[in-house]
Amino acid sequence: MPSLVVILGVAAMLSVSALAPTPAAQPKPTQNPLQPGQLQQGQIQTGMAQAGASLNITLEDALARARTYSQQFLAASISAQLSHEDRVQAKAALLPSLNYFNQMIYTQPNGTPSGVFVANDGVHVYNSQAIVHGDVYDLAKRGEYRRAIAAEAIARAKAEIAGRGLVATVVQNYYGLVVAARKSANAQQSLREAHQFMDITQKQEQGGEAAHSDVVKAQIQLEQRLRDAQEAQLNMEKNRIALAVLLFPDFRQDFTVTDDLETGKSLPPFAEVEALAAKNNPDVRAAQATVQQETLGLSVARAGFFPTLSFDYFFGINANQFAVYNRDHLRNLGSAAQAQLTIPVWTWGATRSKVRAAELHLQQARLDLSLAQRQVLANLNFFFQEAQSAGAQLTSLANSVKLSAESLKLTLLRYQAGEVSVLEVVDAQSTLAQARNAYDDGLVRYRVALAQLQTLTGTF
Repeated sequence: MPSLVVILGVAAMLSVSALAPTPAAQPKPTQNPLQPGQLQQGQIQTGMAQAGASLNITLEDALARARTYSQQFLAASISAQLSHEDRVQAKAALLPSLNYFNQMIYTQPNGTPSGVFVANDGVHVYNSQAIVHGDVYDLAKRGEYRRAIAAEAIARAKAEIAGRGLVATVVQNYYGLVVAARKSANAQQSLREAHQFMDITQKQEQGGEAAHSDVVKAQIQLEQRLRDAQEAQLNMEKNRIALAVLLFPDFRQDFTVTDDLETGKSLPPFAEVEALAAKNNPDVRAAQATVQQETLGLSVARAGFFPTLSFDYFFGINANQFAVYNRDHLRNLGSAAQAQLTIPVWTWGATRSKVRAAELHLQQARLDLSLAQRQVLANLNFFFQEAQSAGAQLTSLANSVKLSAESLKLTLLRYQAGEVSVLEVVDAQSTLAQARNAYDDGLVRYRVALAQLQTLTGTF
């Protein structure tokens, strides 16, 4: 009977050594691990970055770089510049123009003073004249100039929309990388805790205080934490690439980002936010400028019913000799002026059709303005409530992390004392891991909600 007991003991020890991970197979914890609190206002180095060779990026740096490489933002900025040039050209069309005209006409001679073409004044005709042209009365051109002013306002508002949208995108990707790095550190911490619990169960089993099933459960938990750490590292690399595409011409650029999640701005009162949205919202400004543009377009279309008056002034020579005086010593150099009055009479209904089309465009612009105003009000309330809710939950999430850490510590002590089962320890570990990630997600949710709110209000 004693020999049977010895044999069973040896078999149990062999089974434990077979199930326990070998030192080569166990994932080794990193040296000087980052605790969740140590990530605050620190530098997060991405997986591909090399120490000492990477570029440190703050949120302000990221925004500046994104404005340099964002195709959508650059296209909107160029469109605003083009609209400005259109306004300059429309204004110039209202002002008198000065040109210097030079011409020499040769006509085949036939024995007559004019040559073969009766309309010409001679075999040689020379024109060298300064010509001033101006429109005295042209409603269409004046309307086009005012339309160009409205079009520039629209383009600038759209450029601001693109800029604010870019800020929201960069903020989301920037803090997506920050929280991915935090979760990677959390996964490493959970992996170390799983290693610690594995050691405890093995020692408890060797001392006859725990069943072998506890070791198996701890081994399963350890493998799960190892997979979580690998997945967190992969997710961090994905977020690094997504941010690098926005900031650099080559996404393989090594860089680090500054973790400032804990230093977010406070949310202003709703009355202040609403006032900022009414004053600074580019969507409403663009819609209002579009209504103004289409109103002026209607005026341009109606101008087709009215006459136009213009003038021309010529100073120079129009003679058979390129000289101030002719052969008879008469002066060739002189001036002339003319005025033109154009009265529209019949256009087969084209002008009326243009007026009708302009009225339809104006009707559509007013509908778009109404929709834009309703959308801004709805989004303002939604984004404000989102930011308010996310900010209010941060304290609760932080307390959950502290309570979960304390719960795991107490549960381990009770397990070592034989008061609780291994399942309670595993559950406490999972709860702590979820609480850490939930707190980091809450921080990002609040920062992204603020960025989305500022797309409507501007910076506050």
